[in-house]
Amino acid sequence: MKSKLIHEADGQRTFAIVLSRGDEITACLTAFARQEKLSAASLKAIGALERAELAWLNWDTKKYDPIDVDEQVEVASLTGDVALGPDNQPALHIHTVLGKRDGAAVAGHLRSGVVRPTLEVILTESPRHLCKRHDPESGLALIAPDA
Repeated sequence: MKSKLIHEADGQRTFAIVLSRGDEITACLTAFARQEKLSAASLKAIGALERAELAWLNWDTKKYDPIDVDEQVEVASLTGDVALGPDNQPALHIHTVLGKRDGAAVAGHLRSGVVRPTLEVILTESPRHLCKRHDPESGLALIAPDA
């Protein structure tokens, strides 16, 4: 993973982050968020993966059902955010749409993804902090704008 600060003004920073073949997305971006002490940011990316694990929130069980993607795919869309989790550490929340060879798409919450050949991420930090709090109805840690 390589990164470069490409803009900084009024407490807002924008980074270009480039992941290379074999990099695992969530591990790399979590490490980056911790290194930069991010507490509020948004991100978007394009590229390709050799495999991924997505998930779909099953509202009835309040658990994520896995969606395994074990083939080369294009990252048609990847968007997400960084906020402070209940443990006061940066927490990622990323969704993606992956395009398959035949044009079919699979989408969901990104649990993990292995890059091949590249993933180009633009991450923009906000000058304000965002915190996640446990939501008893869903069982999830959700952004609480008033926290």
